[in-house]
Amino acid sequence: MKAMILAAGRGERMRPLTDHCPKPLLKVRGRPLIVWHILNLVRAGITEIVINHAYMGEMIERELGDGGKYGARIAYSPETVALETAGGIAKALPLLGDEPFLVLSADIYCPYFDFSQVTDVLVDEDMWGNPYPPEKRDACWIYLTPNPFHNPKGDFGLTMYQVANHAATMWNFSNIGVYRPEMFKAIAPGTHARLGTLIRQYADLGQVGGEIYEGDWVNVGTVAQLDELNAPPGARKGAP
Repeated sequence: MKAMILAAGRGERMRPLTDHCPKPLLKVRGRPLIVWHILNLVRAGITEIVINHAYMGEMIERELGDGGKYGARIAYSPETVALETAGGIAKALPLLGDEPFLVLSADIYCPYFDFSQVTDVLVDEDMWGNPYPPEKRDACWIYLTPNPFHNPKGDFGLTMYQVANHAATMWNFSNIGVYRPEMFKAIAPGTHARLGTLIRQYADLGQVGGEIYEGDWVNVGTVAQLDELNAPPGARKGAP
């Protein structure tokens, strides 16, 4: 399985830190956010990685190179202007191939997520070996977390591993998921499109599976959150 790390965002809320450094290269515990992902992916046996970039992308390529120093093989999908999440994936499809692939955001911190669990979540056959028709199989599989302070209402519901747009209990989208390439083939390369909107369209069709991840997970969106992660353990209070 290949993985794509979304790294094209500007990181406006992280200014002034991002005035001279792309957000994925900001460090937590001495290691750039994106490098935490690369090392965890390689540990899980996922070594072919695609990274898109726009803002200060040359710094990302210079820092990571071809991935060899991490045991990975990195290909880049540069964007002149950031194309949003689904738009960036659509542009990178030639690098991702025809099989389901993993996508995650560069600016989340989840140091203990076990990426080896994602390789077989999308299945093409039932337990008796009968092929699912395309309209009946999951188009993607996403991971949800308990709602963080910045998203108290959540994004999706979940019942028996089926994701819904509305439910009595809502969960936060972790920005980690496995996707079939067919989801993105209707998006013309260079088009701006959001992944959340696309997932909701397929959820309405009953074609989104998912599960809950309750390990350490932070969407690093503010300087305060970054400082919190880098504080000594006894001094951590929870970033507002």
